[in-house]
Amino acid sequence: MNLGFQQRVYQSIIYLCGFLLFWEWLRPLEEISDTGSVPVFVLYAAFCFLISFFQVRWWISFPLKLAGMLFILDSLFLSEALFSKPWFTVLYLHITYNIDLIMSQSWGEMTPVFRSALFLILLWLMSYLLYYWFVVAKRIFTFVLLTFIYMTVLDTFTAYEADQAIVRTFIVSLLALGLSNITKEVEHEAISFQGLRKLWKVALPLILFVSLSTAVGFASPKLDPQWPDPVPFIKSTAENAGFGEGGSVIQKVGYGEDDSRLGGSFVQDESPVFQALSPDKQYWRIESKDVYTGKGWERSEGLDYQIQENGKIDLNMFEGNVKTEKRQAFIKFEQNAFFSRLVYPYGVREVSGEEEFDYLLDQQSGIISTEGSEQQQYAQNYQVTYDSPSFSFNQMREASEDDPEEIKEQYLQLPRSLPRRVGELAEDIIGSNDNRYDKVKAVEQYFNSNGFEYQTKDVPVPDRNEDYVDQFLFESKVGYCDNFSTSMVVLLRTLDIPARWVKGFSGGERVSNQPEDIPDDLDLYQITNSNAHSWVEVYFPEIGWVPFEPTQGFNSSVDFYEEVEEEVQQDDQPAVPASQQEGAAGGKPQEIEDEPAASTGGVTTPETSSFGWLKWLLLAIPVVAAVLVYFSRYKWMTAWKIRKFKGSDEANIYQDAYHYLLKVLAHKGIHRVDGQTLREFAKEVDRQFETNEMSRLTHQYERILYRNDEESTQWMKMTELWENLIKRALS
Repeated sequence: MNLGFQQRVYQSIIYLCGFLLFWEWLRPLEEISDTGSVPVFVLYAAFCFLISFFQVRWWISFPLKLAGMLFILDSLFLSEALFSKPWFTVLYLHITYNIDLIMSQSWGEMTPVFRSALFLILLWLMSYLLYYWFVVAKRIFTFVLLTFIYMTVLDTFTAYEADQAIVRTFIVSLLALGLSNITKEVEHEAISFQGLRKLWKVALPLILFVSLSTAVGFASPKLDPQWPDPVPFIKSTAENAGFGEGGSVIQKVGYGEDDSRLGGSFVQDESPVFQALSPDKQYWRIESKDVYTGKGWERSEGLDYQIQENGKIDLNMFEGNVKTEKRQAFIKFEQNAFFSRLVYPYGVREVSGEEEFDYLLDQQSGIISTEGSEQQQYAQNYQVTYDSPSFSFNQMREASEDDPEEIKEQYLQLPRSLPRRVGELAEDIIGSNDNRYDKVKAVEQYFNSNGFEYQTKDVPVPDRNEDYVDQFLFESKVGYCDNFSTSMVVLLRTLDIPARWVKGFSGGERVSNQPEDIPDDLDLYQITNSNAHSWVEVYFPEIGWVPFEPTQGFNSSVDFYEEVEEEVQQDDQPAVPASQQEGAAGGKPQEIEDEPAASTGGVTTPETSSFGWLKWLLLAIPVVAAVLVYFSRYKWMTAWKIRKFKGSDEANIYQDAYHYLLKVLAHKGIHRVDGQTLREFAKEVDRQFETNEMSRLTHQYERILYRNDEESTQWMKMTELWENLIKRALS
């Protein structure tokens, strides 16, 4: 075997190692960017590398690589016949249009065809560059070092897990570096091997060394991360902390788009994001995700935006039999909050704002995106019209469990690696509950006790082979909204209850100094980065998606009501005096007979007359007293109940007081009719009294009744309203 053939064999192996290292640069693109069809780009890179290795003359290699590039662009993007006149016309239009965009520095608006063409040209050039580095100059170490830096940066700051990539890069790099040094020695000493078998004398020690080094590195113990995740600090100290698209960066502060790796502590950030002028404090939804990976959340499908004509949002999250109330809210983002996605309340129907914006909806995730002009790409101010839903407690209890097939296929997904004990725990939680609503509430309330704590610091990150939910449920039991909401979704899915993970912002805080020019029925709320939040939506057949809140310290703003007829005592019948009631034994009271007067000729003596008058007086006093007590009962009972309720701190104090108020109103002729919700009844009472006190009391009552908000301090704040209504009713 001559020296030239030996060198060619070594060069081919080294160049192959260079291609494998370059392949590691392409693998993460699907996860860290919007690049699609990565295998096609890898094949084109291999095609260019092969032509470069054989040193094909330029007048042959150039048309070959150009033809390959055009064939790929045609297959991926162009529908016209290849090399036809319309095909060249479309290609020409793309080129001229994108050149104009480049000249105006509008890089983000370039078309996918042009961006892909630039990427293919980059792959073309890299084949030349790596051939020079690996074969001609033999400067392999520089590219190896850059590859390791690239891998570690992606593993640290993006969702890409480079564990296997680091091992592959280590093996290929050692082989390339070893063969490069062997080639240098062979060329320097002019060593010649007779036959391919002689090559094993050199190759075998190298293979053994690489194999032993890989095995030692793989088997050796590895320390956990010694430094905290740098992303929260970087994002919290940056000018636009927590804002923007987020890209592939795992944002621990504020709202981010990458949820593929959950866990870990985060830094609180009170930077304002937007202000909301709305009728009440509520959650602001942005999107939902459906695929749980064991480490976080992803989408099962790519985003498919559909333009919404005239701002009419076609997002039906619940059925038409759900009671709704038409409302409006106004959103104003901060100047440095560049949100390309809208925040919106449940039941959104229409969005209006700046005329130059188009609104696009992805039906599956619920993302509403904006498309504006070159000068204004993000909607800073807009108005939302929505149908605020109220879900019937009874209707959810009576809902069937016959879910549509598409719902079950998409929202019952679980990873095969999910530990079995998660499902066993879910079965224990629901116990003997036999309807979907009670099962869901049992899971939701499970996190309010059982050792779980809400905290944002010292929250562990699951290990490589550890499930995120399993770790939270059985080991740490500490975390924030992502831990609670993800765990509830997974527990419900093990019970064959469709559920999905939702994220957006919680209601924020009501601004203390309310503007004077806002309508009376609206309040201004400030929402900051620290209000970024996640919760749960559960599917109920014939009802739709209903939100639930498992996170400790949070209460969902969606309303629930009870359709059970209120049993209010009818006080129209007069009281029965105690002297006319039946005795304890069921007989009538004993009658007292007057003895006839002896030797009086039927005329009573003075003593007998006095005794009869006193007798009737004694009988009349309790009767009159009973009548007075009965007809004045609400006055003295009210005084007694005020004293009782004010001095008590029992959790059910609000419910007792509210039910007593309903009795007082019924006594004064203000009855709640059949089928009327408490909220509708409250509005009727407020109209008669010309106030809003009954609606405020009812809102707090529903929070206690259906959301288990049993803080006695809330009653202390509402006592004055309750007393005022009682006095109005009794006046």
